[in-house]
Amino acid sequence: MRLDKFLGITGCCTRTEAKKLIRSGGVTVNGIPASAADSKIDPETDVIVFCGKPVVYRKYTYILMNKPQGVVSATEDGRDRTVLDLLPADMKKSGLFPCGRLDKNTVGLILLTDNGELGHRLLAPKSHVKKTYYFHSKFPISAEDAKRFSSGLILEDGYETKPAGIELEETGDCGVITLVEGKYHQIKRMLEALDNKITYLERISFGPLTLDRDLNRGDWRYLTAEEIAELEKH
Repeated sequence: MRLDKFLGITGCCTRTEAKKLIRSGGVTVNGIPASAADSKIDPETDVIVFCGKPVVYRKYTYILMNKPQGVVSATEDGRDRTVLDLLPADMKKSGLFPCGRLDKNTVGLILLTDNGELGHRLLAPKSHVKKTYYFHSKFPISAEDAKRFSSGLILEDGYETKPAGIELEETGDCGVITLVEGKYHQIKRMLEALDNKITYLERISFGPLTLDRDLNRGDWRYLTAEEIAELEKH
């Protein structure tokens, strides 16, 4: 594996940044300063030290992104920018994909990974991975409608949703919704079944992951080792 790719997938830096650091002597391989970004290394046996700290090799990449409005959750799209377009160009070729989908105008937490097996497991209906959203609705939601929502609703196509959590703020037109499934436009369609409409939707958690409020819309970071460990338990 190329050294710059190794530094990229382990979350040390982008491959572009790696070239500068390697030139300045900030990376060693088995105790020897690396000579070039495209040097070949064995991630299983070579000892890589980045800016004074040993680098732990991980087979897969995990990225937490704060998705902005107007960006689609896809690897490519003929009309709109995708979540992958928000990453450095050299990372778009690494096999990353969004784990699940957020609607174009829904913002907040989205997980990007190249671990297909884990992605499939997290999205499988039988896994019941919780997804939590902060929302605003056009009209206040009554206590009766909130009870109907919590019990599961029948959508316009006849699909009966699983029970979903809803916690309303005092005004009744905003709060937190928790789902254990992810049907197409599900929250939007559930509110429509109550003759209401979603006006703002932000995902604030996905399984054990929570939205990092230090990330601006469109920003991203690698998952920590602790976050990865919790994610892999699912």
